Amino acid sequence: MNAQPIRFDRSTGALEGVNAWERFAVLLLIGGAKISSRFSHHGYRWGCNLLRWALPSREVAMKLGPDATFIFPYGDGYWSKMLDRSFRYEEELELLLRAARDVDYTLIDCGANFGFFSVLVSSAAFGSRPSIAIEPSSANYALLTKSAAANGNRFRTIRAAIGAERGTARLSGFKHEGMSIVGDPSTSGEEVPVIAVDNLVDDGIIAADGKYVIKLDVEGVEIEALKGAARLLAGDSIAVCEDHGSDRNHTVSRFVLNETALELVVFDPVARRFERLTDVTPLDRIKNARIGYNVFATASPFWLDFIERLNASPALRAQ
Repeated sequence: MNAQPIRFDRSTGALEGVNAWERFAVLLLIGGAKISSRFSHHGYRWGCNLLRWALPSREVAMKLGPDATFIFPYGDGYWSKMLDRSFRYEEELELLLRAARDVDYTLIDCGANFGFFSVLVSSAAFGSRPSIAIEPSSANYALLTKSAAANGNRFRTIRAAIGAERGTARLSGFKHEGMSIVGDPSTSGEEVPVIAVDNLVDDGIIAADGKYVIKLDVEGVEIEALKGAARLLAGDSIAVCEDHGSDRNHTVSRFVLNETALELVVFDPVARRFERLTDVTPLDRIKNARIGYNVFATASPFWLDFIERLNASPALRAQ
């Protein structure tokens, strides 16, 4: 993609660097996102894929804030939903990160994709927190580094998959947001290095005694990733794990409750509260079967107290 990116300001809706057809296509993408949002965006990707046949090969530089620019492919079926300015991506995680803007923590962004949360967290609105964006896919990593460059390379990038220990694995998948090292290693894909989160301490990249938010969007390897972050999770760290809505057994949450000393916390979008769970039953009601959902796991008195104070904040219910 050699053309200059399309520029979209999410706060104002301003669109620059497009011709008449490209502008119309953006309006179609926005309209499709709004309509499909009533059905958890079911079918939106299909519509985007049809439209992309007629679109030039370009990128979108989306302005998320005054100093936050996120890069993704024009017409992408996953990220184009962000063109709808009313859409909130992973609201439960954004709420916590925005509230933590005055906390001296580092984001460990595992399965960073194109770097959305690393861009946000390192921006002034989120406290200009340091972030380490870790992504295994070579194609995704290329766009991740573009997002980093668009923001002055203020967050670090590492190309690797996350697991329970160091090694190598075969990465495969048909969707950029769904690439996984789970499966038959003899299948097609690319070989990638694997690291454990705790290896960041071993390698001198982070200190063992810091405060961390560990985002684990690692497509089926969440339990192994939690095992590989055991040392950090024994301190002032909170893990954010995808427990997908389609998993009605709530496998990741059951592991946290039954196999670790971590507390399990979830955001109830109806009550507008973060709730500590002792069993997985409430997840039957809270989780949407068609989309991913984040649960939070921590043994840190600091983060547990932080969540209680967040629940008492009027700003949480004002969202």
